[in-house]
Amino acid sequence: MVVKSPLTIGIAGGSGSGKTTVAQSILQRVGPEKIAYLQHDAYYKDLSGLPPVQRAEVNFDHPNSLETELLIDHVKQLKEGQSVEVPIYDFSNHKRTDQSFAVSPRRVSLVEGILIFTEPALRDLFDIKIFVDTDPDIRFIRRLERDIKERGRTTESVIKQYLATVRPMHMEFVEPSKRYADVIIPEGGFNTAALDMVVARIETMLTSSC
Repeated sequence: MVVKSPLTIGIAGGSGSGKTTVAQSILQRVGPEKIAYLQHDAYYKDLSGLPPVQRAEVNFDHPNSLETELLIDHVKQLKEGQSVEVPIYDFSNHKRTDQSFAVSPRRVSLVEGILIFTEPALRDLFDIKIFVDTDPDIRFIRRLERDIKERGRTTESVIKQYLATVRPMHMEFVEPSKRYADVIIPEGGFNTAALDMVVARIETMLTSSC
């Protein structure tokens, strides 16, 4: 019996667009036991060698801030049926921890991140490319709430970062990458009709690969 490589899905979109909501919806509806889930955010480069002030000044919305090569290796390993050790990043201190967590190969590999369609070598690994498209004001509000609650940021620092790097990098890298998408989902996880179609397509592809 020939074992086929997993169906590999990429979910991109601007910061706060609802990518995680879409990913979680797919996880729950297709079945978490069938999906290996990777987030590009876990692959930020380790900045522990820099003083805290310099760490905070790094442009975290530029592709160079991420160790995408490691993510590419991990996606390839999952395709080959191998488990991977995903790094754990400390967003409050802008550095990678010395811990990791194991992700085992599944029938579906689901990769999420704002910049995953900007790198050709990563983009070419996806069987389905989904772009979550949400209005800028909604994305900013969601990012503000998330960064304050989950990442220990202040309102002032979030606004400063948004104007300095988030918005310019979105216009330079994220928005243009939308042209590579196979599916564009407006309104993120609240678009039930689009999610129904995506999940149905995934289930059909899984059935045909059995």
